[in-house]
Amino acid sequence: MKPLITFVLLSLCLLPIIFVLVNSSSFSIDYKNNCFRKDGKPFQFISGSIHYSRIPREYWKDRLLKMYMTGLNAIQVYVPWNFHETVQGVFNFAGDRDLEYFLNLANQTGLLVILRPGPYICAEWEMGGLPAWLLQKPNIILRSADTEYLKAASDWFGVLLTKMRPWLYQNGGNIISVQVENEYGSYFACDYNYMRHLHTLFRLFLGEDVILFTTDGNTDKEMICGTLEGLYATIDFGTDTNITAAFIRQRRFEPKGPLVNSEFYTGWLDHWGDKHASVDTVKVSKMLGEMLSMGASVNMYMFEGGTNFGYWNGNAAISVYPYDYNAPLSEAGDPTDKLLAIRDVIKNFRDIPVGPMPPATPKFAYGFVTLQKVWTLLDTLSPQGPVQSQYPLTFEEIKQYYGFMLYRTTLPRNVPEPTPLISPLNGIHDRAYVSVNGVYQGLMERDTALVMNVTGQQGDQLDILVENMGRVHFGSYINDNKGLLGNLILGNDVLTDWSIYPLDIDTAVANGWLQAAHSGSGMEAGDGPMIYSGTLKPTGLAWDTFVKLNGWTKGQVWVNGVNLGRYWPQRGPQQTLYVPRPFLSATQPNNITVLELERAPSHRRILFMDRPQLNRFSLAFLSPLPFSSPWSSGSCRRVRNDWMSPVLQAV
Repeated sequence: MKPLITFVLLSLCLLPIIFVLVNSSSFSIDYKNNCFRKDGKPFQFISGSIHYSRIPREYWKDRLLKMYMTGLNAIQVYVPWNFHETVQGVFNFAGDRDLEYFLNLANQTGLLVILRPGPYICAEWEMGGLPAWLLQKPNIILRSADTEYLKAASDWFGVLLTKMRPWLYQNGGNIISVQVENEYGSYFACDYNYMRHLHTLFRLFLGEDVILFTTDGNTDKEMICGTLEGLYATIDFGTDTNITAAFIRQRRFEPKGPLVNSEFYTGWLDHWGDKHASVDTVKVSKMLGEMLSMGASVNMYMFEGGTNFGYWNGNAAISVYPYDYNAPLSEAGDPTDKLLAIRDVIKNFRDIPVGPMPPATPKFAYGFVTLQKVWTLLDTLSPQGPVQSQYPLTFEEIKQYYGFMLYRTTLPRNVPEPTPLISPLNGIHDRAYVSVNGVYQGLMERDTALVMNVTGQQGDQLDILVENMGRVHFGSYINDNKGLLGNLILGNDVLTDWSIYPLDIDTAVANGWLQAAHSGSGMEAGDGPMIYSGTLKPTGLAWDTFVKLNGWTKGQVWVNGVNLGRYWPQRGPQQTLYVPRPFLSATQPNNITVLELERAPSHRRILFMDRPQLNRFSLAFLSPLPFSSPWSSGSCRRVRNDWMSPVLQAV
C-alpha cells in the first residue's frame, strides 16, 4: 500500500509540471523588437478574412484548405451575435452555426485564428451583428455603457467567451488574438467606459495571457475613440492609402510592437444600382509585398466573401445577396487570378505548402424551370393570427425581426379620385407594397417614395406588405427599427385600427405548405406580391449552380426550403443567386419557391446557369434579345393582371 500512496502523491506533485510542459504554447507581443512571438520565436501572420456564417458548413473545409494552400498561416473570423442569439436567451451553435467545429477544421488545416467577437462586427451584416431584439428597448444606446445594452452583451459573452477559452493558443487551441469591439472610433458614442467594461469582461473570461486588440480606420479621430490602454491598437486601410503614412499613424497610438494592418482590402462591397466593385490585382499584390517587406502582419479583407443567405444582409442600400467582394476566392469559393498573384507574393516571405491548389467546385447548368402561381391562405403564412392595434407597430414590437409583415385596415371614407397616402415622418422601413381589395396600387419606399395615390370605397380592405431590407450595419443610425414607424395619412385622415400579421414565409416554404398549394389554372403573372413555385427535376448531379431571374422584378428565392436571399435584377448589379451543392438533391425533385413583390414576367421562367453574373450586362450572351428568346423580359404590351394577389388574400 505504501508504494501506491507514494506513487499517487508523486503524481499529484508532478501534475503542474506536466501541464506546463504539455501546454507550453505561447503567443505574445515583443515590444522591444516590434514583433509577435509564437512559442518564443518571431512571428509574422499573413491572414485572410472568412465568414463561416456566409458559407455552408459542408464547404468550410474546402475554403480553409484553399486559404492554407495559398500560403496563409492564419484566418480572421467575425462572430455575429445575432446569428447565434436570434431570440434573446436562446443560443444556437449547431449546424451552420457550429463555431467550434469551424475552429477545429481550421486547426486541423494548420491555420491560426484571429477572433473578432464584437459584440458589434459591421461586416455589412444585419445590424452589424447586433440582435434586433435589443431594439425592444426604445431608448437603448447601442455600443455604449447603457445599462440594458451592457447586460445583454455581458450575458452573450458569458456564453461565447467561455466556449472560446479552450481554443486560445495558450490553452492548446489556435486562437492567437481577440479583437475587442470593432472599429469603435467610427461610432459617435466614443464611450471609454464602455470599452473599459468590455476589456474587463474579456480578461475575466479569457484570462490575462491572450492578446486583446482594437482595429480602426486610418484617421486620428477613429484611432482616438477606438483605442484603449491595455488593448493593442491596429489599423486598417486599402490600396488607395500611403503605407508609410498609415503605419506612422499606428505608431502614434502604439509606439512599440508589430505593425498590423487588420483589414487590407482586396476588394470592396457592392451597392444596389452600382457596378460590381473591383480592386486591381496588381495593386493588391504590390502593396501586400511592400507591407510584408516592412515586417508588418497583414490580414486580407476579404479572402472569401461568401453569400448573404436569407435576411442577413446589412443596410438596405448595400447589395444584399452576394458578398463576393472581388476577393481572391470567389463567392462560390473558386480560386481567382488575384489569389494566384497573392500566392506568388507570399512565396517570397514563407514556404508555401507543397501540392496543387484544390480546384474550383464543379458547376452545372440545369436549364429552365417554369413556375406556377401559388394560392395560399393568410392563415398559412401567419398561423398565430394578427395583432390588433389602433396605430401601427414595428417589427420589433411584435418580435418579428426579419422578413415581412402585413398591415391591414380599411379605408375610412370613399376616395373615388386618386388621394395621397402619405408617410409624413419617413416611417416606411423599408419598402411597402400597397393593395386595395387585392388590387395592387403601387410602392412606397424609405427616403425616396413617401407618397402615393390610392382610390377605393369606404370599408375597402387596405393591405400594406412591408419588407425589411436589412438593418443599418455601420454609423450612427444602427438603431434601425423596421415596419411602419409612424402613422399613415390618407388625405386628411389618420389611418387607425390595424390588424398586423407577422408573416412566417420561411416556415411555410420549408414545410412544403406552399409547394402543395398550386393554383389550378392560374398561368398568368400579375402585379403586386405573389408566390410562385416549381420543381427542378433530379438529374443525378448535385453541383453548384446559379439561378437567374430574367424579367422578374424584385423578391426572394428558396431552394428546398433554404432561403437563398434577395434578387433585384433591374437595380443590380448582380443578376444571379448562388445555389451551393449542399442545397440540392441529385435524386429527388428540388422545390423552388419565389416571392415576387412587384411584377413577374409572363413567361415565369427562371434559369439555372453554370456561372455567376455579377454585373447587369457583363456577359455578351446576356445582352437583350428578340422577344421570342427565352432571355427576353416579355412583351411590351401589358399582360392582363390578376389583381387578387394571393399573398395578401385571406380566403
